[in-house]
Amino acid sequence: MLSRRGAGCVNMPLLTVEDLSVRFPARRGLFRRPALLQAVTNVSFQLDPGEILGLVGESGSGKTTIGHCVLGLTEPSAGRIQFRSQDISRLSGTTLQQFRRAAQPVFQDPFGSLDPRMRVEEILAEPLAIHRLARTRAAARARVATLMDEVGLVSALASRLPHQLSGGQRQRVGIARALACDPVLLIADEPVSALDVSIAAQVTNLLIALQRRRHLAMILIAHDLATVCYAADRVMVLYLGRIMEIASAKEIFSAPRHPYTQALMAAVPEPDTGLAASRILLDGDLPSPLAPPSGCVFRTRCRHAEPACAETIPPLRELSPGHVAACLRAEEAVVRQGAAGRAQFVSG
Repeated sequence: MLSRRGAGCVNMPLLTVEDLSVRFPARRGLFRRPALLQAVTNVSFQLDPGEILGLVGESGSGKTTIGHCVLGLTEPSAGRIQFRSQDISRLSGTTLQQFRRAAQPVFQDPFGSLDPRMRVEEILAEPLAIHRLARTRAAARARVATLMDEVGLVSALASRLPHQLSGGQRQRVGIARALACDPVLLIADEPVSALDVSIAAQVTNLLIALQRRRHLAMILIAHDLATVCYAADRVMVLYLGRIMEIASAKEIFSAPRHPYTQALMAAVPEPDTGLAASRILLDGDLPSPLAPPSGCVFRTRCRHAEPACAETIPPLRELSPGHVAACLRAEEAVVRQGAAGRAQFVSG
């Protein structure tokens, strides 16, 4: 269990996830035999108040499933999730409502997450009414105006419907709605993947500014490792539902130790410097979670795989304070920066 807290720190973690596993019933083969889809397997981590934890990995790595479990939208098959030392699976009544206020989502698709029949003012006032956070209509309108200003929306947009807004404006409405209940935790699931590059950068910077101003904890889910390293304090790299590596964003960016993390770093676009760039190409596609490889789940695409990788599931081992990786050869990895800043794997 890793967090960024120092050994002498007495602050309790805001969120603790222990041995989380999620399996979905499915069918496979010509005869559609019953099977289990392994979405998440034995994932453990902690999140401190005011910390941003980035979850990164390819599609099918379990990022969104973890986010849904933390929000209580998906029931784990095994493991435990504690929010402020309370098991969220045992919450009910008032305590469940308090948790719903404290942990809020920001969804990937800003258009699909907004009611097309409601105007912006109504969308932002709805959580205030549900949680009884505004005693009068005037108080609700004042609160809506404050939220819109906080996320950079002009007051003239309050009367518009979602289809009358741009993609960036819709996502700002989604962020404002998440902030309406004054949460302490945001689960941002690919919040900028549906936006143009320039707008995505603005929304990313907005999330960072809001997190700092409000001292929010955040789980930032994304495919783009560069964006996650820019925004997050720590990064957790996932592959086929398992943790491959956890470290500070600085160490992940400058000294990745797992071959999969290094491949993700190699895929980060670089400016054209006129110098040759080293790329790490992954062979094949992501294996099916219905039949994950034995041993290390990454071994079928790893250019450094050896026979032992098929026999043993590599445990997460601490390589330096706060930096862990699930690789049998992690100690042998010597990471150096290529001509264009991309990481290369060199056997020691």
